[in-house]
Amino acid sequence: MKAVIQRVSHASVTINGNKKSEIKAGLLILLGIEEADTNEDIEWLSGKIVNLRIFGDEKHVMNLSVKDVSGDIILVSQFTLHASTKKGNRPSYIKAAKPDIAIPIYNSMITQLEKELGKTIQTGEFGADMKVELLNDGPVTIIIDTKNKE
Repeated sequence: MKAVIQRVSHASVTINGNKKSEIKAGLLILLGIEEADTNEDIEWLSGKIVNLRIFGDEKHVMNLSVKDVSGDIILVSQFTLHASTKKGNRPSYIKAAKPDIAIPIYNSMITQLEKELGKTIQTGEFGADMKVELLNDGPVTIIIDTKNKE
């Protein structure tokens, strides 16, 4: 699993002109799922995301997590995170999980993040053409790959 985690002042997801999700301060997470991903990856990554200390404390030092600041989360599936550009100019997405595998993993990730955060998170819509809007705060952007545990 690969995740691009962005600290945002606000973010939203619009599908077919209709706003599906919207948050104020918190995290926008783009999530790429591959067939080798397991419940262990889900639990490790959700715990890491919710506890990442990337929000400023009273001294403006990044010492607080999204949970500490009562921030919100939008989770958006994005198979293109597994793009391979090794050959040619057209990316290959062969490592990305097919929907029959990816959708249950995505849904499990939603459930686990909600459990870890202690509240409902916002989402995109799996497989939809989404317009994602955000104001990156910092900017702070962190990339995590569960296969490398970093």
